[in-house]
Amino acid sequence: MQITNTILMIRPVNFRMNEQTAVNNYFMEDLDEKNNQINQKAQDEFDAFVSTLRSAGVNVIVVDDTIDPDTPDSIFPNNWISFHENGTVGVYPMFAENRRNERREDILEIMEQHGFLIDNVMDYTAAEVEGVFLEGTGSIILDRVNQKAYCALSERADEDLFIEFCEDFDCMPVIFTANQSVDGKRLPIYHTNVMMALGEDFAIICLDSIDDKKERKNVMDHLRNDGKEIIAISERQMHHFAGNMLEVLGKDGQRFLVMSSAAFASLDESQIEAIEKRCKIIHSPLDTIEACGGGSARCMMAEVFLPKK
Repeated sequence: MQITNTILMIRPVNFRMNEQTAVNNYFMEDLDEKNNQINQKAQDEFDAFVSTLRSAGVNVIVVDDTIDPDTPDSIFPNNWISFHENGTVGVYPMFAENRRNERREDILEIMEQHGFLIDNVMDYTAAEVEGVFLEGTGSIILDRVNQKAYCALSERADEDLFIEFCEDFDCMPVIFTANQSVDGKRLPIYHTNVMMALGEDFAIICLDSIDDKKERKNVMDHLRNDGKEIIAISERQMHHFAGNMLEVLGKDGQRFLVMSSAAFASLDESQIEAIEKRCKIIHSPLDTIEACGGGSARCMMAEVFLPKK
């Protein structure tokens, strides 16, 4: 299956701008508000988002973050954990030291309490000692049906470790570099999932971010050969998180594409029409989370493909 009806989300208790991730996440903004106000707004956005998803029939497992240790980015669990159909859980090395504290063994116990079967844990976190990182499904876009994995290389996505992941999970690697303009320079985009989203039969992607023409053609060829319609977004739309989307299943097997309200507002009529030919759109306001966290709807959802006991 490419999409699932079950997702894990972590409700924040101390959300704020993370100074350790701001060094290479150029989507973040510094809001002139106190941290407790920012956290309250993030909680309100989180709760409204969960309510919207559940109203559509999506099974959302919500786990509260803990006060200690300090984990300002815990709202983005897809960077440290992934859940796979064969009962394997992936655990990933994180660039920011304070994000490593997000990894919680009790999450595995909670998943088992919800009736899911965990057979194996692939733990890549030892790579942190060598300064090597691969931030889960932030760095890796999985085409589960065609057994391919797409990755835009960056400080948070190491090529050798990505290839090791692909060998472990039996996927073909599709590797490229994606850049964005920052103060007149072209700098690597920190996560693949802010410039690319993969649905059952379509891909939303900022092709303009792949500067190398051969790499861009290679990505397009893979997508087209696998029957994916390419819906291209601009770099401006990408900065409104129009690439940070996730297709999920809701009630009665209805397909939904989940995004923030800012991402939805940035789309033009032809893009919305191309999406709605295939699935319904769900969007929710995530302005504070996007500004302070530099991530959006997709980053907040860790897909659960684990088998049931």
